[in-house]
Amino acid sequence: MISDLIYIPDGEAKLEGMLEIPQGAPGIVLFAHGSGSSRLSPRNNHVARVLRDAGLGTLLIDLLTRQEDTDYATRFDIPLLTRRLLTATRWLRNDERTKALAIGYFGASTGAAAALQAATEDMKIAAVVSRGGRPDLAGGEALNRVACPVLLIVGGFDDVVIDLNREAYQFLHCKKELIVVPGATHLFEEPGALAQAAQHAADWFGKFMPRSGAGLR
Repeated sequence: MISDLIYIPDGEAKLEGMLEIPQGAPGIVLFAHGSGSSRLSPRNNHVARVLRDAGLGTLLIDLLTRQEDTDYATRFDIPLLTRRLLTATRWLRNDERTKALAIGYFGASTGAAAALQAATEDMKIAAVVSRGGRPDLAGGEALNRVACPVLLIVGGFDDVVIDLNREAYQFLHCKKELIVVPGATHLFEEPGALAQAAQHAADWFGKFMPRSGAGLR
């Protein structure tokens, strides 16, 4: 099991992340956090633990510096978030510990839009999962070009976001699925709601991360 605090440079910014990879992992899931969130988010860490229990590696990374995250407008700067996500992806492809692993994206809130845009730039991304995300912010043109399998997960009581996800879903022409978790609100704080979302994510990544890969020895 690898467990390391890492730093990825992007110009003058330094992105801090937590890399954790179980032995034999066929792939790694890179988390794109939503607005006002961070790699320390208890919700994303819960999902990450479920993914690692399923045998997948995880990289929870802050795509914005602390100073940048204090600016509300920057939190919704999808091009910036996308660029940072692609920078982290290249880092994974160049690091000895991770270069043999398939890569997937898990996006929440605005991070989902960045994940989908990044997937149109990097055609080797294995799969994308969005939890309570804003895939609509990726734009119809980008959504049309996504080629990897996409799972959209929304809470049953998250009315506005359900509508936005359904609209975005229509633009996707890849393998796709939209799952509504009954009784869940936007943050999936209800008992059992986040566990359901995490299991759906683990199943989706497990289906599309190639088990025949070299994996971590």
